[in-house]
Amino acid sequence: MNMISPETAANSKRAWLKILARYKKPDRRRSTLELAITLIPFVTLWALSSAAYSYGHWWGLILILPAAGFLVRIFMIQHDCGHGSFFANRTADDWIGRALGVLTLTPYDCWRRAHATHHASAGNLDERGMGDIRTLTVAEYRQLSWRGRLAYRLYRHPLVMFGLGPIWLFIFEQRLPIGMMRGGLTPWVSSMTTNLAIAIAAALLIWWIGPGAFLVVHLPIVVLAGSAGIWLFYVQHQFEETEWANDEEWEFQHAALHGSSYYDLPPVLNWFTGNIGVHHVHHLSAKVPGYRLQEVLRDYPELRGIGRVTLLDSLRCVKLALWDEQRRKLISFREARALA
Repeated sequence: MNMISPETAANSKRAWLKILARYKKPDRRRSTLELAITLIPFVTLWALSSAAYSYGHWWGLILILPAAGFLVRIFMIQHDCGHGSFFANRTADDWIGRALGVLTLTPYDCWRRAHATHHASAGNLDERGMGDIRTLTVAEYRQLSWRGRLAYRLYRHPLVMFGLGPIWLFIFEQRLPIGMMRGGLTPWVSSMTTNLAIAIAAALLIWWIGPGAFLVVHLPIVVLAGSAGIWLFYVQHQFEETEWANDEEWEFQHAALHGSSYYDLPPVLNWFTGNIGVHHVHHLSAKVPGYRLQEVLRDYPELRGIGRVTLLDSLRCVKLALWDEQRRKLISFREARALA
């Protein structure tokens, strides 16, 4: 039973922090089960897909699609480990996260550092640059040269953002600690050890099933999962009514609640994405395990009305590319041109 009225809860950010503290404690048996029911199906689907290729049963490659879904879920568990919310034991979370990073091609310690920066500055116009999708204001875009505008438009094009982008990010960019070159040994150790583990795993798999099966099965799984992951991250912050502010106006709790969306997905997609669509709650309290985020919405349904984006709504978010500081909303290139 809710202890405060919806009106009080909706207007009191401090009250929300107290409320969410009740949901921070993970159930370690549940966490173990979540890990098992994600890894076992992924490995099984991967093996069946490679067997289908090896025996010429091309129709069996349809299993690549659910395998990619499970790889997205693996990343979400790695994500919870990065926040220390999966087992609430830093040693266990870190080593599970590092191991899963080999499957997701993501150096865990590098990603954790960049993601912490994202959480600490999401929605702050003066702190853009690490762990974010590059977003310019209308004024910044107009000040660019024609080459700069072309580069930005290409960067924001859906084929680049959700097609070429995942290939570049997960297969190439994350092989080096981009943006952390001066961050000491940790980013380098994280990147190089993950690269070595990936190379060993890939060599063993290629030896076992052959290069053809590896390329036809594993690479599409990685690319599809990467595209889905970038799409999720995009919709979580690139929706029309999101909020950005300059440093002097930016406030963490307000930015978390109103600068992150509630991506209202069907139950099966919520499961595969680890409930990360409940992103406003996640940004308010990153220590809440993903499998408990739906509990928060169940107990406090007023949160469903804040930053809600449906599956259909999310398709319209693709055109949004620039922050209009006058109207305080994301707009498209076409709208920016009309304003000019």
